[in-house]
Amino acid sequence: MTALRGGSFAAVDLGAGSGRVMVGRVARDVLELTEAHRFANRPVHLPEGLRWDVHALYAGILDGLRAAGPVDSIGVDGWAVDHGLLDADGRLLGAPVHYRDARTEGVAEEVWRTVPAERLYARTGIQYAPFNTLYQLVAARRTPQASIARRALLVPDLMTYWLTGAQGTEVTNASTTQLVDPRTGTWATDIAQSLGIDLGLFAPLRRPGDPAGSLLPHVTEALGLREAVPVTTVASHDTASAVAAVPAGRRENFAYICTGTWSLAGLELDAPVLTEASRRANFTNELGIDGTVRYLRNIMGLWLLQECMRDWNEADVTAVLREAASAEGLRSVVDASDSAFLAPGRMPRRIAEACRATGQPVPSTRGETTRCILDSLALAHRRAIGEAQRLSGRPVDVVYVVGGAARNALLCRLTADACGIPVVAGPVEAAALGNVLVQARARGLVGDRERMRELVARTQPLHRYEPSGDRASWDAAARRIAAQDGH
Repeated sequence: MTALRGGSFAAVDLGAGSGRVMVGRVARDVLELTEAHRFANRPVHLPEGLRWDVHALYAGILDGLRAAGPVDSIGVDGWAVDHGLLDADGRLLGAPVHYRDARTEGVAEEVWRTVPAERLYARTGIQYAPFNTLYQLVAARRTPQASIARRALLVPDLMTYWLTGAQGTEVTNASTTQLVDPRTGTWATDIAQSLGIDLGLFAPLRRPGDPAGSLLPHVTEALGLREAVPVTTVASHDTASAVAAVPAGRRENFAYICTGTWSLAGLELDAPVLTEASRRANFTNELGIDGTVRYLRNIMGLWLLQECMRDWNEADVTAVLREAASAEGLRSVVDASDSAFLAPGRMPRRIAEACRATGQPVPSTRGETTRCILDSLALAHRRAIGEAQRLSGRPVDVVYVVGGAARNALLCRLTADACGIPVVAGPVEAAALGNVLVQARARGLVGDRERMRELVARTQPLHRYEPSGDRASWDAAARRIAAQDGH
């Protein structure tokens, strides 16, 4: 389509719990997003461990693209670190391993004996998480697939390959592997060589806006299209896409919290922060669009509440949040980043055990447990944003909450109270909007990063929360958290 008519773009946005295909229409002063199809993303417990059902995921994508109809371009984003291994003929060697699988237990310590943690961070800037791709690749050496694997494709790149037949490694997601130098946006070859990791496993790096091929003939036919549609490389890490759609103003000192199963709280910087203090604070330096750095901390996020809801066999989050709003605030708090909460199952009991172990009142109702989770997440947001400012030297005047929790008025209000600065909530579908905007920019329909954000701010519903409440109570609760984890 021409610039005057605008364009329509399909955003395939894959989350750890669900996937969706959204159709975005972009024109002058127009940014509209509609949902074509939403589908579950259910991992499966196989005898060998926890795995992703990527074939069901791909089927959901095809259903979504079929529902979307003709568009000018397609882009795929999704979660980080997980990947599929392919043989020399491009065939998938088994279901990709889920990042919550136990196979990487103890692998980090094995890696650090060869490459000390300090050197690893100084070269790659990635915070420690037991499931980082680097640790997964080291763990994979023990599997039969490793000897015949000739390619590793991160999940969004795998879906793009199945759509187009073309292989590439998008750089914002590649930066989460702990194998990329965030200063140059290229592979950290010395790290890979030290650990015996063949970087030839990865397809050539691609950057947001690069062409990623066109739909294969059999895909085009299956979707009922008359001609092949181009696929555009977007910021394929969903957080990178979400940050691209943060509706911040020019020269605004902002922080962001990208929310969903995880909360990713941090700043957008021009250069990474690779200091030892940053490593000890467990901050990560991931790449964003236009060479920016997403300086952030991963926080367990709404996973805690999602697991509680599953344990309670409750589907109505509105009712649970209403009970939480009536519960006493800051009665009990836990460290929302504690790895003790990483695995699925028995979450209400584990939260109760954590409160009991720290001498706090034990939540006994759904409302009390949910309020404990939301207060704890607000405190984790406060701590991450405060430390990001201190470590980067960048002040913050406003926090943007994007993603699913932008609908959670209670969490947004608690985050404003905890941080002591305003919170602006929205847009909810930030990752899909960022995906669409990168595609539109590649076709010349929008300008630079600031103009993309201005378009989001003009067209999407936003809600502002001013801080209120008792600042001293939040300070005291923050000290309780610090006492729990030794900070």
